[in-house]
Amino acid sequence: MAGKMVLTVKGVSRMFGGLTALHGVDLTLEEDEILGLIGPNGAGKTTLINCITGVYRPTHGDILLKGQAVNHLLPHQISRAGVGRTFQIPRPFLNMTVLQNLQVCAHRGPVNFLDLLRLTGLEEKSDHLAKNLTFQERRRLELSRALAVKPHLLLLDEIAAGLNPHETFEMVGLIRKIHRESSVTILWIEHVMKAIMENADRIVVLRQGTKIAEGLPQEIANDPQVIEAYLGEKYQFAEN
Repeated sequence: MAGKMVLTVKGVSRMFGGLTALHGVDLTLEEDEILGLIGPNGAGKTTLINCITGVYRPTHGDILLKGQAVNHLLPHQISRAGVGRTFQIPRPFLNMTVLQNLQVCAHRGPVNFLDLLRLTGLEEKSDHLAKNLTFQERRRLELSRALAVKPHLLLLDEIAAGLNPHETFEMVGLIRKIHRESSVTILWIEHVMKAIMENADRIVVLRQGTKIAEGLPQEIANDPQVIEAYLGEKYQFAEN
């Protein structure tokens, strides 16, 4: 039986002057699902997340959260509606502590900050200034800030970017744990194919602002158009 629809994107286009960054994009995301969003640089992936979160307003089309149109809402209103996001480049308040960074984001009711920091591996850094964290720790703080919103929809924008293979492995394990324990719905932009191919329920592929494919990871990995536009070769799944 199909789950409840958390996110619906209907024919969304976004123009910047004469440039079309998104062209008629459709996608849906059901409760508890992980939807991967992939494509080459400049495909419009982050622009789509910016439209979903109210940073940009679509030039055309509609965005619905749990059936309610949010095109007219501001970013803080969409966040309070239960949407958390990370950014490609972590954006903490550098001169605030880790705990203070979470407190700023907790505007949807009480949050157990100790449990959240324990979950993301930052428990011992709670009183450290964000500017003194390592890059990996800033990535984890970025994720912690998104979770402090108490989201029902979590948007991850290249959360593994800049991490080494071991750090990436740990981050993917953390995202799996968050999804499993909190049942949060996830839209995940990623260039690390192992992370997205082996964890997403479905994958949408963008190229030059247009959706060119959608399907199960195995289908996407073997799609000739996706291979030509982005993957370069078939993705080889690990043997069970």
